[in-house]
Amino acid sequence: MSVRATRRDVLKIGGAAAASMAMSSLLEAVPAAAPPLAPAWKNLPIGTQAWCVRKEMATDIPGTLAKVKGAGFELIELENAFGKTGAEWKAALDTAGLKAAGFHHNLSDLRGDKLNAAVEFNKAIGNRNLIIRWLPPEVYNSADLLKKTADEANGIAEKLKPHDLRVGYHNHTTDFNKIDGEYWWNRFADATSKDVVLQFDTGNASEQPGVDVVEILKRNPGRVRSMHVKPFSKASPNAILGADELKWPAIMTAAETVAGVELYIIEYEKDTGRPPIDDLKANLDAFKKLRA
Repeated sequence: MSVRATRRDVLKIGGAAAASMAMSSLLEAVPAAAPPLAPAWKNLPIGTQAWCVRKEMATDIPGTLAKVKGAGFELIELENAFGKTGAEWKAALDTAGLKAAGFHHNLSDLRGDKLNAAVEFNKAIGNRNLIIRWLPPEVYNSADLLKKTADEANGIAEKLKPHDLRVGYHNHTTDFNKIDGEYWWNRFADATSKDVVLQFDTGNASEQPGVDVVEILKRNPGRVRSMHVKPFSKASPNAILGADELKWPAIMTAAETVAGVELYIIEYEKDTGRPPIDDLKANLDAFKKLRA
C-alpha cells in the first residue's frame, strides 16, 4: 500500500531540513574551543653544577667542560678551582662555549683578605654569584648563630656591591629545621637584605618531611635568583626530573612569577652506574620537555 505525502507533510519535512542546515551552518561558524595554553615560561639559561662531574673535572677540565656543553648546557656553576687561576678558567670556559653561573665558596673564603682574592677570581671568570655552600651544623639550631651569620652575609653583600658582585647562600636539608616555629631558611631570608641571593635547592628542601617547595618559593618574593633543579622521589630515589614526585609546573610558575629566578642549575647526584654526564643530559632533556 502506498502512502502519499500531503502538502503539510512536505512543509514539515522541508522546515526541519532547513532548521538542520541552519544549525549546521551556525556550528561551523563557531570556532572550536582552543586547547589550553601551556604556561609562558621565561627564556632562562640552564646550567649544571660542577660538583656532579667533580671526579672528571679533577683530571680533565677542558674535556669535561666540552662534554657539559655537548650535553646541551649553557652554564656551569663551579665549586673548585683545582689550582687554576681565574684567567685560566675563563679561557677554558670560553673554549667550551660555557658561561659561569656561580661559584660555591666556603664562608671563610669571603672573610678578610680572602675576599679580595675571591673578588678577583670571580670577576676574571665572569661570575656575579658568590654562593656560600654550607654552614656548620650548629648554626641551624641556634637563633643567635643564625643572626650572626645573616649579619655577616649582609656585610659581605655591601662589600661586593662596588664590584657588581653578589653573595648568596645555598640550602641543604637542615635549613628547614624550625626555630621558634619557623623554618631556619625563612628566618635567614627575613634577616638578610635583598642583596643576598637565596639559591634554592628543590631536592635538598624536599628531603625534609612537610616542606612545600612551591610555598617556600612564594614566601620569599624576589629573593631566589638562582635555583638548583634537583628531582626528589621517596618511592623511586633515582627518578629523573618529571618522573619524580615534585610538581614541576607549579614550581616553575612560582619560581618565575614570584621568586625572581634568573637561571636554573640542574643537579643530579645519584649513582646510577652510568657516566654522570649521561644522567645530567637525561635530566636536562626531561626538564626541557616539562617546559615545552
